[in-house]
Amino acid sequence: MKNFFRKVAFGLKPDEKIPSDPLVWATSQITDKIPELSFKGKIYSEQELRKHYREWVYQDRKVLRKKFKKDKMGYKAAKNLLRDSTGQKFWKNLEIAIRHKEATYGNHPVLAKLWYFWTNHFTISDKDMLADYSTGAYQREIIRENLNKTFEELAYEATVAWAMIHHLDNAENVGPKSEDARAEWRKRKKRPATINENHARELMELHTISPNSGYTQDNITELAMIMTGWAPNDEHHKSLLETANVKFQRKYHQPGKKIFWGKEFPKGKKGLPAAIKFLANHKSCREFIAYKLCRYLITDYPTKDMTDPIIKAWEKSDGFLPEVHKAAIKVAFEYNDKYRKFQNPENWWLTTINMSGSTYSYPVGEKLIDSHPLGIKPFGEISDQAWFLKDLGCHPYRQKQPNGFSDLEKDWLSTELIIRRIMFAKTAFHKFSLQDMLDNNIHEKIIRNNFDNPDKILKIVSKAKTNEEKHIILFNLPEVLKA
Repeated sequence: MKNFFRKVAFGLKPDEKIPSDPLVWATSQITDKIPELSFKGKIYSEQELRKHYREWVYQDRKVLRKKFKKDKMGYKAAKNLLRDSTGQKFWKNLEIAIRHKEATYGNHPVLAKLWYFWTNHFTISDKDMLADYSTGAYQREIIRENLNKTFEELAYEATVAWAMIHHLDNAENVGPKSEDARAEWRKRKKRPATINENHARELMELHTISPNSGYTQDNITELAMIMTGWAPNDEHHKSLLETANVKFQRKYHQPGKKIFWGKEFPKGKKGLPAAIKFLANHKSCREFIAYKLCRYLITDYPTKDMTDPIIKAWEKSDGFLPEVHKAAIKVAFEYNDKYRKFQNPENWWLTTINMSGSTYSYPVGEKLIDSHPLGIKPFGEISDQAWFLKDLGCHPYRQKQPNGFSDLEKDWLSTELIIRRIMFAKTAFHKFSLQDMLDNNIHEKIIRNNFDNPDKILKIVSKAKTNEEKHIILFNLPEVLKA
């Protein structure tokens, strides 16, 4: 049963009291109020970071382009120096520290693991330096802060977030008959503005109803028409890197009746909320999300018996996420002895950290983060955070595709990636802050607190000659790779 603490969270620390009722322990962390972040250092808002992005990087880079117009290599070198001097790589590492402290030092690790699920579901992929400036803050302010609301509310907030609008090109989604398009036609004798279906397609395919719903190309086009006008304020004809706040702008919106899925939807600003409400309450949406939650927590191939209780909780609560999450946790508990779920690299890495206890010098502490000068490229423990995750293949702000990282074992169980986990277990061991004072019984404490068959695990680990070897063996056992 102790693997349940790894399944829905990140295991128990060596000296942590084992909860007498694991299900109550897990579900009690899902509350109607989102707890404060454990990280107590300086945290920058997404709006602040967009300002840095605009003023420090984008505008300064335009100056560099002019200065090095005929010197490509000079421009490249100057641009890299600019990135360092403006703290570009710092923001990313700050967000990783915030994110990982929730898993390892927070009082709600179960909520943290579910937060990571939703950040992957509403993915912002690696585009235009979003990872360095906006993605982490978007995940904190939009995804995490709406996990105590309905799925409909979460989906709406994620859809109209600046990062998502930019990521999926809705600033380019302009009604062909809109006021803006007509003005451009009169000025240039052509109609340059048109719809961009990218955001509408992903909203259905990845975020709500999935292809199993049977939507058509016509449905995509219809939804794209409804979504016209949602863009950074008055920035359409400027660079897509512009960072003004998103608002509904009628001059870009396609006028006229709005038909979607055979139904008429409100015109103008009210159209998108109504469309999201329809999608969020669609049968296929409930089935899709329930399946993904089970695939994340329980097994690569969930059954109907697993998803049904989650769907029922969704229907009973109108998609209220705390109730949906509690239902998913309960299903994971009921199937705990039957199934083991292969952990993606980030969850595995955080499990090694958390199970090893507070003697770890990871994640990076607030004091070190706050003392770091913005004009200096991050180094040492600060820069290590991004390097770890990048090398493990699971950087939380660098997803390559809009569907996020895979939940399937086959996509992570390769010779190369397992070798990397072996290497990183060794690296993790050296994150102990006081190795010379390390308790020789630390691995026995870890094992007895986290495994129902401690003697079997101890027998395997005891064959190692050093604490370092014990660490490598322990955290690459099938019992740890799978929860």
